[in-house]
Amino acid sequence: MLADTHNKLPQAIADLAAAADEIWHLGDVCADRILDELRAIGPPVTVARGNCDSNFDWPLVVDLARSGLKFRLQHIPPERPPEDVDIVLHGHTHVPRNEKRGSILFLNPGCVTRPNRGSPASVAWLEIADGKVNWRLVPLR
Repeated sequence: MLADTHNKLPQAIADLAAAADEIWHLGDVCADRILDELRAIGPPVTVARGNCDSNFDWPLVVDLARSGLKFRLQHIPPERPPEDVDIVLHGHTHVPRNEKRGSILFLNPGCVTRPNRGSPASVAWLEIADGKVNWRLVPLR
């Protein structure tokens, strides 16, 4: 999963994503061609619209179910944990996050182009199996 590409898609992402079953972009794509480049890698691409995206065909929130878990993909994290999901995946802050709030896990892969607070540019690798999640931050530098 990735977020906040802001018009740039480093080759390292294409190399990593080629081994994925799915690609989830959590917003601030900023150019449709970035999604075209992601789709060309091969795995299906799901996108949630970010505050810097102008394609209003993209949804603000995407709910998915995988391996018995409910995921919510959105760009801006909700202030309160939603009650109807297990995991919230978001971008927007440009800072990686792996935080449990109540029973909800919040994950942020960081930012591809302009990370904040000393974080490296990053994406995340998410493995889902048997109702469990293994999340790994992948620095791009």
